[in-house]
Amino acid sequence: MSGLLAGKRLLVTGVITDASIAFSVAKLAQDNGAQVVLTGYGRLSLVERIARRLPQPAPIIELDVTSPEQLAGLADQVREHVDGLDGVVHSIGFAPQSCLGGGFLDASWEDVATALHVSTYSYKSLAMAALPLMSPGGSVVGLTFDATKAWPVYDWMGVAKAGLESASRYLALHLGKKGIRSNLVAAGPLRTMAAKSIPGFEQFEQAWTERAPLGWSLTDQEPAARACLALMSDWFPATTGEIVHVDGGYHALGA
Repeated sequence: MSGLLAGKRLLVTGVITDASIAFSVAKLAQDNGAQVVLTGYGRLSLVERIARRLPQPAPIIELDVTSPEQLAGLADQVREHVDGLDGVVHSIGFAPQSCLGGGFLDASWEDVATALHVSTYSYKSLAMAALPLMSPGGSVVGLTFDATKAWPVYDWMGVAKAGLESASRYLALHLGKKGIRSNLVAAGPLRTMAAKSIPGFEQFEQAWTERAPLGWSLTDQEPAARACLALMSDWFPATTGEIVHVDGGYHALGA
């Protein structure tokens, strides 16, 4: 077996369609020698159908990251397929429609709380659920969308991503004692299922394709996936609490 992740065992969440960043992560991880276990929520038959498009079969575990019971049982379920984990990919986010598309001032706390639970707190929850399986040198990687700015139509999901970025830094602080890294990849806009659920998302698409210094493809998930793999490899052993931008350089520009 050869490749950047030869012998690594990875848990990948968030595979919904083959346009998901998580799908690209799982595919490239297998291509680079990793064993991959997937999680799915809700329509597992959909995840199973998409997983059949991977180069190799991948087991699928049902996981609702807001369920304490399912989180508590995650390690035992993963052990049915691999004897430990070297990397965990958090590719999970959700906000009720009231929290997006210009509804920032009107969204209820109940809806905002849902967005924060699923999109922010779950990063810590997933890491802790997987921790019994991880050893020094392990890595947790999440996906964000640059939360240093207020973006039109992104609203409370932007707040949730800002919380995610802070949570990753705190995980880096607390998991560093165990030799485990926590980093995020800030991808530019991609035409995933999550993006399609945001009213007015085409505003991002136009800005990126027109202004990103390196150019930007709205349908190529591979650059973001490659960054995730690199962060889970042995090539970044002393990098934690970091946010790697994979956005064609757009984040470096002025307004």
